[in-house]
Amino acid sequence: MLGWEFPPFISGGLGTACYGLTKAMDKLGMHMVFVLPKSAPIRVGASKNASSNEGQLHQPYHFKNVEFYTIASSLRPYTQPESATHSRSFSHFLKPEGQACFDEANQPQSFEDSDNYDEDMYTAAHRYAEQAVKIARNEDFDIIHAHDWMTYPAAGAVAAATGKRLVAQIHSTEFDRSGEGVNQMIYDIERGGMHAADKVIAVSNYTRNVIVDRYSVPSEKVEVVYNGVEYDEAADFPVQSLPAKTDKVVLFLGRITMQKGPEYFLYAAKRVIEKLDNVKFIMAGAGDMLHRSIELAARLGIGHKVIFTRFLRGTDVHKAYKMADLYVMPSVSEPFGIAPLEALRHNVPVLISKQSGISEVLSNALKVDFWDVNQMANKIIAVLKREPLKKALCENGSREVYKFRWEDSAARINEIYERTLGDFKTIRV
Repeated sequence: MLGWEFPPFISGGLGTACYGLTKAMDKLGMHMVFVLPKSAPIRVGASKNASSNEGQLHQPYHFKNVEFYTIASSLRPYTQPESATHSRSFSHFLKPEGQACFDEANQPQSFEDSDNYDEDMYTAAHRYAEQAVKIARNEDFDIIHAHDWMTYPAAGAVAAATGKRLVAQIHSTEFDRSGEGVNQMIYDIERGGMHAADKVIAVSNYTRNVIVDRYSVPSEKVEVVYNGVEYDEAADFPVQSLPAKTDKVVLFLGRITMQKGPEYFLYAAKRVIEKLDNVKFIMAGAGDMLHRSIELAARLGIGHKVIFTRFLRGTDVHKAYKMADLYVMPSVSEPFGIAPLEALRHNVPVLISKQSGISEVLSNALKVDFWDVNQMANKIIAVLKREPLKKALCENGSREVYKFRWEDSAARINEIYERTLGDFKTIRV
């Protein structure tokens, strides 16, 4: 398995999804080698045949069947390539005969010895692919599972070097992240990875349609596997006692980027504040639109009502949910959306955009088009003013969320593995 990030080092939903899925697969007895890029050298325990560029990662989790490796790399989740001049297509990572496009006998200087990681994205992806192949040559496995575009060049190189089948999982596309202003390099890598894969897994039908329509992937090749949510944390999410609050609290928790629709949240907040005085809005997250959002709140005259916390993790996330009377996800394009499930797990009602995968399958949630800020404001006001509505959304939503289990996602993916390998070959357990 090739991923971008993994707890405790996460910056978005991909890390959460990788952790939940990996944990569930481990419980099912599925043996896995998980390879991750790291943006700076870290001390790791030596592994068998480890080069200076990779090592075995000692995780603070008790997995029985998962072996972790890290590769020193400047690949970072949710970032853009620094220069369009370095654009390459997916095929540049493979030789014409289908072999990996690097010579292991003539390796470049160790990336881990470098003092800075200001190389372009293409070079970073190429280095990650080199080291992933080195690891793969020393491991025994049946199938390759790659998460999102940064891992596809490495996955293609591993598949070419080993002859193993490839499954590409799509958590987010370039159209989700950038709208119509897509980065051509990223699009080319995404498209190449999807077409090179034997199977493509989408996290919703919403994303499946994008894959088929925008990337011309045959529909029969694309399977849908919904994400899940963690259940085995402490039931009451214990945090320190919070001071009594006099105001209602509306929570936005996610990356503050174009994809997540922070400006629509703020425009709706403006309309709510015009009708209600005893309300505060929390924007928890970081991203390239953070400073612009702060300026927008000030320009709208609601800066005193909006609290920007920046990125939260661990117990601080639980505190934010515990304070909230409503969670709002106004995403412009959301392949799935794990945060609404987490909110419901904390007994917080949710308002989600119709342009999200989770809206396909979550019944006990308020839904609105991301651009309809008037309707968004009306529904926020309804929840804050009508306690019976809030109570019904909480109770019914908290029950419904239990149908989203990572164990079911893992079992479904195992079925896809078996069909991809052919003749219902059983993954070693």
